Amino acid sequence: MIAAPAGGFHGPVKRSITIAGHQTSISLEPVFWQALEAAAVRLALPLSALVAEIDAIRIVADDPPNLASALRTWLFDNLH
Repeated sequence: MIAAPAGGFHGPVKRSITIAGHQTSISLEPVFWQALEAAAVRLALPLSALVAEIDAIRIVADDPPNLASALRTWLFDNLH
């Protein structure tokens, strides 16, 4: 049988980030914010720069998802 996460379940947290010169709000669960911050440190990038790079890749996709979905997908792909 499975169990709940050790820290419990948490809903999304909205944060504002400046990308491409404008502010945008992104809602992600805390675990995704933590993973994104860790990835930014690992890549020696400011968080906003990492989000901007992922956004640039996202917008040229054939059927671009919303930014939060793109961030989650990128994290999942880069953490496994």
